[in-house]
Amino acid sequence: MPENHLVANDLHFVLKSPPPWKLSGEGIILVFKFKKDWVENSIHLPNHLKGKFKGGLGYVMLVNYENSPVGPYHELLIIPGKFRKTKKQTITKIYVDSEASQINGRTNWGIPKELLPFSWIKEEGKDLIQIKSGDQTVFSAEITHGGLTFPVTTSVLPISLCQTWNKVKYYTKPSGFGWGKLAKIKNLELNPEFFPDISGIKPLLAVKVNPFKIKFPEPTYGDEFI
Repeated sequence: MPENHLVANDLHFVLKSPPPWKLSGEGIILVFKFKKDWVENSIHLPNHLKGKFKGGLGYVMLVNYENSPVGPYHELLIIPGKFRKTKKQTITKIYVDSEASQINGRTNWGIPKELLPFSWIKEEGKDLIQIKSGDQTVFSAEITHGGLTFPVTTSVLPISLCQTWNKVKYYTKPSGFGWGKLAKIKNLELNPEFFPDISGIKPLLAVKVNPFKIKFPEPTYGDEFI
């Protein structure tokens, strides 16, 4: 198995950790059915995805990785649904608060991670999450959760990714399992210049998953134009 090592990046060092990754922690999954017009016009699609949306379930995820090969970090991402003839899912916007996660996410799986600071406060029955860029609020929400616990797996909510980075396609199928409770998102505030404006769209399902474990395997690769 490859070992972690340090690589120079802009005159400092970042932990380089090749796949596979095994991670654990907690998170919130919001499940949507986004309309094609909204996806095409409201989420700043990169050029290589324009006109290629094929529908399917979409996800917004807020994740608190307590254990990972590069240490703890937080994450916010959106998967609008499936794209291209292959009908693979794509992460179109994602923020993390770890530079090691950012760099490894790009080089390992072609995931376009961007770096911003997070605040994640856990209280009884709720999570208070805020992401800022300087003085601007990028994303802020209160997530409440409770009730019966039920299993949540990637068999029920499958993810099969195709990410394009530096003209290479990365195909990755994460697998995970956790325990969930129904959740609600409240007091949502976001800046559509930074993250797609989901405030007027009601999720089909909202789940707080705690704990969970997930594995990101080594990807397979393809040409950008396949």
